[in-house]
Amino acid sequence: MTALQNVFERDIASRVGAAIGRAPAEVAPLIEVPKDAKLGDYAFPCFTLAKALRKAPPAIAKEVVEKIAAAGRSPLFGGVEAAGPYVNFRVDPGAFARLVLEAVREQGDRYGGTDEGRGRTVVIDYSSPNIAKRFHVGHLRTTVIGAALYRIFAALGYKPVGVNHLGDWGTQFGQLQAAWKKWGDEARLEQDPIGYLTELYVRQNKAASEDRAVEAEGRAWFKRLEERDPEARALWQRFRDLSLREFQRIYDLLEVKFDSLAGESFYEDRMEAAIERCRQAGIVDVGEGGALIVDLKARLDLDVPPFMLRKSDGATTYATRDLAAALYRLETYDPARLLYVVGLPQRDHLCALAAVVKLLGCSVPLVHVGFGHVLGMSTREGTAILLDEVFGRALDLARATVREKNPELPAEQVDDVARAVGIGAIVFNDLRNDRVKDVTFNWERMTAFEGDTGPYLQYTHVRLCGILRKFADERGEAAGGGAGGRGTDADPALLVEPETKTLLRAIEIYPRRVSSAGAEAEPSIVSRHLLEIAAAFNAFYHAHRVVGADTEALERARVALVEATRTVLANGLRLLGIFPLERM
Repeated sequence: MTALQNVFERDIASRVGAAIGRAPAEVAPLIEVPKDAKLGDYAFPCFTLAKALRKAPPAIAKEVVEKIAAAGRSPLFGGVEAAGPYVNFRVDPGAFARLVLEAVREQGDRYGGTDEGRGRTVVIDYSSPNIAKRFHVGHLRTTVIGAALYRIFAALGYKPVGVNHLGDWGTQFGQLQAAWKKWGDEARLEQDPIGYLTELYVRQNKAASEDRAVEAEGRAWFKRLEERDPEARALWQRFRDLSLREFQRIYDLLEVKFDSLAGESFYEDRMEAAIERCRQAGIVDVGEGGALIVDLKARLDLDVPPFMLRKSDGATTYATRDLAAALYRLETYDPARLLYVVGLPQRDHLCALAAVVKLLGCSVPLVHVGFGHVLGMSTREGTAILLDEVFGRALDLARATVREKNPELPAEQVDDVARAVGIGAIVFNDLRNDRVKDVTFNWERMTAFEGDTGPYLQYTHVRLCGILRKFADERGEAAGGGAGGRGTDADPALLVEPETKTLLRAIEIYPRRVSSAGAEAEPSIVSRHLLEIAAAFNAFYHAHRVVGADTEALERARVALVEATRTVLANGLRLLGIFPLERM
């Protein structure tokens, strides 16, 4: 519950409690917010009272309204009425406006956050690219969704731990090392590290498919790596460092950060302990060829493949490493939740992992934050689209759009604005729909300044900033002073028009949307609400003059509303990883 919501619900709980002879603490959990605003701002359903009072819910609702009216009018509510089995409350517009604007002014860039996660940690596994391979569009969704959740949980008072579980272990590194020893070229590695390593890996795989001896070379090199051979380790470390340098360039563009880069290699010496823990728990089964598995179908009747702890040849698997990683995170961070931002095709694997961890006695939920595919992109070669290509095209389109919209923008600012718009367009295009849905890249639509796009939200923020600048220029006051009511006589009670109340309601609801986004691990809840705020503001702005309103008092009140809207929109954009521009 937000602080604002709590003010109104506390008053309702007190008055309804007195009317029915119940403690306010019993009433508060029953209070609802009607989906249809025409029914009121808050509602108390009387169904649960019917049995105890031996009356029909509509009759109870009518009696409650009569008793509340007899007790005297609340300054927070303009009306209380019975509607069937509900008692509906309508907030007083002036009181509502005052409380909303005060809350935004006092909390500033913290508005929307809560302390619900205080003292608790949430671990988020996201991005997780493979070493020695370029970032492609398939990595975009996990990175953008995970980073948004990181910011959302931080706003909710949690301590988020972002983990980039790098794919930096396995037989593919033996193949890469074998290829380097045969064909490695220092000059080409220096010129294009990741591109060249990818080329070597492809060349090695092609040769291995034609000659088993070549494949054996790769296996031999990985064995040397596992046995900590100095040369193999040095090559592996070099390739890893080069890859991280390339990845960081992408992360910097997206303003994404991590607290841990513990990849698969980190758990190399922890896998045996994980297997032994399964043995001690009595959940290890013997599979085909002597492989060690956890048979989840037999043990829990789960319709998932056996969880492979060790292959019949004695080798461990990525499942073993994932189990070791989960146990390490649970022991190290003591999280309230452990989230895996991984594509939907990994559902069975993560379901199995969660089941094994539970069989080991761990009660912390492992949550699969699944997401759909990326559609609408292709190349002539039929290979994965590289993120550099995505960013390059988005920035080109954004640059053209910015020049068209604002031809007077100085050339030195065009690139900075285009970068913010282009990256914002990519991020919002990913986060605007439920994450389980597929994402479609429609380039022109994605960078449009209208509709449900990132540039539309940024442009709305720019318009808000422009109004505040105009107010400051014409009145000779700092926009913040006029907007927030600091040192002014802004009277929120004047903000009573329907369009104004709709905008205020959208601002008031925003913290609840942030809380829901954390509870459901769904950033699109924030994205969609920002679109609602932008639409509400634009409807208000088209209907009512701000600077130059009929009276100075009304002007100041509306400017205060504009500043509150700008604050909330900027806060939401930053949660998603989008820069709130002041000029475009």
